[in-house]
Amino acid sequence: MKKYYRLIFSIFFVIIFLLIKPTLDQFTDHSKGLLSLLYNYSHILVTLGFSWFLIVVIGVIKKTFLKRFDLSEEDNLNSRKVYTQVNILEKVIIFIIILFAVGIILLSFESIRKIGVGLFASAGVAGIIIGLSAQKVVGALLAGIQIAVTQPFRIDDAVLVEGEWGWIEEINLTYVVVRIWDKRRLVLPSTYFLEKPFQNWTRNSAEITGSVFIYADYTIPFQPLREELTRLLNECNLWDKKVNVLQVTDSKETTVEIRILVSAKNSPTAWDLRVHIREKMIEFIQKNYPESLPRTRVALEKDISSN
Repeated sequence: MKKYYRLIFSIFFVIIFLLIKPTLDQFTDHSKGLLSLLYNYSHILVTLGFSWFLIVVIGVIKKTFLKRFDLSEEDNLNSRKVYTQVNILEKVIIFIIILFAVGIILLSFESIRKIGVGLFASAGVAGIIIGLSAQKVVGALLAGIQIAVTQPFRIDDAVLVEGEWGWIEEINLTYVVVRIWDKRRLVLPSTYFLEKPFQNWTRNSAEITGSVFIYADYTIPFQPLREELTRLLNECNLWDKKVNVLQVTDSKETTVEIRILVSAKNSPTAWDLRVHIREKMIEFIQKNYPESLPRTRVALEKDISSN
């Protein structure tokens, strides 16, 4: 019930003020204290009260609607999509309501109206000045709306941006907050995601394939490594039983590069799986093929002519 207190209070405020408005209209003398002051600024109070009422109603509708979608579910792609759209839509509507409320209040003052007429008279110069000063702000607002519509990412998407890996925590009209894996927050303008490339690891699905690189000597046998990898994966509950690959992807002067591909249900699980497989495969090589660990060879040839 607590979440409806603001809504009830805002409705009560608007209704009470509308009821006493006819009484205030009887005061034509503007020097009669508080009631005359309320009369003079009644339109401002009504505008503020009604704007507040609309904002509270929008918040209640949003919370009620989002109850049907659970972000804690394992397969929450649709929920994240709805949360992103609804949150951005709420911010856009609230911004428009506040903008209109401020405009109505300012236009109620005679001095402001005169300034407005003067600005319209010199609309060319004023338009250029305002346009240049508000260019970045308007661009950020439009970028936020475009993100809500096109959805290159959603709430709780795993992304790699500016060399940092984390999750989308907040999407606002002018900026986006990324929660880095170590609990730091990376705050970026909305325009960043429309102008620069970034990686979205959960765009269509949370499933992801991770890679593990191991470097060994040329004497390493590969088939026992594949068998050990399969055994480790079958015993590990982090693996989603889809990708199990071991390949030799490169050969250098002293070592061969072995790449292991494994898959998991999401990026955090894939990270834990990669760490586990890397550790166990290195232990396997140390225990069974210690001679195949990376090494540097030096060949010494006997100089026959010196004898």
